[in-house]
Amino acid sequence: MDLENEKCVIVIDETLPLGIIANTAAILGITLGRQMPQVVGADVADQSGNVHLGIIEFPVPVLRGTAESIKQIREKLYQPDYSGLTVVDFSDLAQGCKTYEEFIDKMSGVPESELQYFGVAIYGEKKKVNKLTGSLPLLR
Repeated sequence: MDLENEKCVIVIDETLPLGIIANTAAILGITLGRQMPQVVGADVADQSGNVHLGIIEFPVPVLRGTAESIKQIREKLYQPDYSGLTVVDFSDLAQGCKTYEEFIDKMSGVPESELQYFGVAIYGEKKKVNKLTGSLPLLR
C-alpha cells in the first residue's frame, strides 16, 4: 500500500448498540482483508519466541457516522467517479440472516434503497476516500 496516495477507513453508525458496532467492524475487516491479503504483514515473534500472526501494516481509522450519512456515502460509491475504490458494506438485512444462503436469497429480493447500512469500509485513492469521509470524526 502506498500510504501517501491510498487510504482505508471504516465508517460505522454510532447509534447502534455496542455489540452490533463490534460485529459490524469485525465483518467489514474480515471481508476487506479477503480483498486485500497483501496488506497483512508477516508473522512476528516476541522475545519469548511465541509467534503472533501478522496484522495489517497500516492504520485503519474507524469513523463515526449515522445511518443517514452512511447511506449517502454508499450511494455516492455507486457513481462512476468512485468505481476504483474497494467497498464493503454491512446492512440490517445481512445482520439479520442466520446463513449465507438466506442472505443471498433475501438480498436478491430487496432494492438497495430499502437497505439500512450499519457500516461501510472503503479503500483506495486517498483523495477520493477523504472526499467521502474527511469530515467524519473518529468513533470513540
